[in-house]
Amino acid sequence: MKEKLNGDTEEGRNRLSNEFSKSHKSRKKDLTNGDIDEYEKKSKRVSSLDSSTHKSSDKLEETLTREQKEGAFSNFPISEETIKLLKGRGVTYLFPIQVKTFDPVYEGKDLIAQARTGTGKTFSFAIPLIERLQRNQETIKKSRSPKVLVLAPTRELANQVAKDFKDITRKLSVACFYGGTSYQSQINHIRNGIDILVGTPGRIKDHLQSGRLDLSKLRHVVLDEVDQMLDLGFAEQVEDIIHESYKTDSEDNPQTLLFSATCPQWVYKVAKKYMKSRYEQVDLVGKMTQKAATTVEHLAIQCHWSQRPAVIGDVLQVYSGSEGRAIIFCETKKNVTEMAMNPHIKQDVESYIHRSGRTGRAGRTGICICFYQPRERGQLRYVEQKAGITFKRVGVPSTMDLVKSKSMDAIRSLASVSYAALDFFRPSAQRLIEEKGAVDALAAALAHISGASSFEPRSLITSDKGFVTMTLESPEEIQDVTCAWKELNRKLSSNAVSQITRMCLLKGNMGVCFDVPTTESERLQAEWHDSDWILSVSAKLPEIEEYYDGNTSSNSRQRSGWSGGRSGRSGRSGGRSGGRSGRQSRQGSRSGSRQDGRRRSGNRNRSRSGGHKRSFD
Repeated sequence: MKEKLNGDTEEGRNRLSNEFSKSHKSRKKDLTNGDIDEYEKKSKRVSSLDSSTHKSSDKLEETLTREQKEGAFSNFPISEETIKLLKGRGVTYLFPIQVKTFDPVYEGKDLIAQARTGTGKTFSFAIPLIERLQRNQETIKKSRSPKVLVLAPTRELANQVAKDFKDITRKLSVACFYGGTSYQSQINHIRNGIDILVGTPGRIKDHLQSGRLDLSKLRHVVLDEVDQMLDLGFAEQVEDIIHESYKTDSEDNPQTLLFSATCPQWVYKVAKKYMKSRYEQVDLVGKMTQKAATTVEHLAIQCHWSQRPAVIGDVLQVYSGSEGRAIIFCETKKNVTEMAMNPHIKQDVESYIHRSGRTGRAGRTGICICFYQPRERGQLRYVEQKAGITFKRVGVPSTMDLVKSKSMDAIRSLASVSYAALDFFRPSAQRLIEEKGAVDALAAALAHISGASSFEPRSLITSDKGFVTMTLESPEEIQDVTCAWKELNRKLSSNAVSQITRMCLLKGNMGVCFDVPTTESERLQAEWHDSDWILSVSAKLPEIEEYYDGNTSSNSRQRSGWSGGRSGRSGRSGGRSGGRSGRQSRQGSRSGSRQDGRRRSGNRNRSRSGGHKRSFD
């Protein structure tokens, strides 16, 4: 009867259709001619509704992507309780790495899985392991030993993994052990019994050596981000921990799962030593050049380390807003204490890939911002090449960027003010409007709400306070910055030119950008006239061909012929002190370029000898 009513099967739908047709003919016989038309209309509406329902269902099926169809929960042995908890986390289907690894993990096979950071690797082992444990759950005993051990290289990753486990089970006990926290609370966990233990190698090893932790009953061992284990020097500790639970050449050893964004040779050495002779391998990276998460935009800001504490607030405001979330990575505790951020470019590519993958997770987008110094540009290019990414070079947030971001936050905050509260402020608002005018009154209120009553400009090139970055666009392609210096000397007073520093060649050689003290920008614009070149204040850092580095490398032409930070038309360091001497200087520069070592030495001497040039290395 239920099948006939629901019509869930093809047979059921056919039966319903036949019965409706018979019923329709029978009732039609009993009607008078006047009622037949009305009955036909109602029947058509029912038929139309039935048809539209099927079309709607078909349309929904068509809108599902291939990824969503393959990852549908119904394709996997996942309990209704777990599905409900997953949906509570915003997960409505399994991602590709989860789809590929579910069956091997659930069936107890050993596995090496490689996928980009941020693609959902944690749930790749968490979901099937939880389903497997809950399916075979034994009577809960106090002081029970862990059945699952997950080792992670950092406390932040360990916390994240533990949270993912806890979010999708209400039956299993999950504990997270890492250094820098109380031993006693962890000992209490051990006494109460643990099903799933997540931790960093150092603290887990401490508990093992003290005899408090028993890993003899382990059924599953997961090494998460194994490449970082090696990078951070945990390889020996990891082997000390897991070898206690393994027997040589035994097929009864715990299931071993290795998950990583990259797979160095150590991963395969571990596999050979501890995994069963037959293990599965899933690789969603392969020979693809981009190893980092595709959902992350990579930005790079040139900024001296001493400027970063002051700049970080502006960067977070513009790229994250008052309601956004950010992770700030530092190299040492001292860095954290001093400046809250020191994310200089990492020497090894794997570390950058992992760090950048902390955002843009589970299909969402994110931004990774790297601060670097001029001397680290080579490392930046190395990471680009090896990780298959491109850093977008940007300047520190401009005044307009900050104004827009803070204004949006202030406007959003107005929505939280109740209508009843407005009555108390209307008289004051009316008086303010009469005094300042409506627009100025509201602008002042927004500025005050956002805490942006004043701004101090910064160089977009080096992040230094008290400087404005200006752009000088050429009507045609120029060979180098020398052409720009010629035009500046031709149109501006020597005093104005002496204020210009940190000149960089623009992308495409269509001009230059440079810094001037904030107090001088208006004077330069006032003096600039009767020129085909366009001088303006930069709202954003333009694309640059040659970067100012404060001491060595790419701007050697600038320093040797018409260097920045001049003290006037005469007495410019390495510049021209007159037409003839200028030519001699340039000839000296050309001859110096033949001997690279001598040229670098000469550049350093010129930097020390005069002008306003500063070193930012």
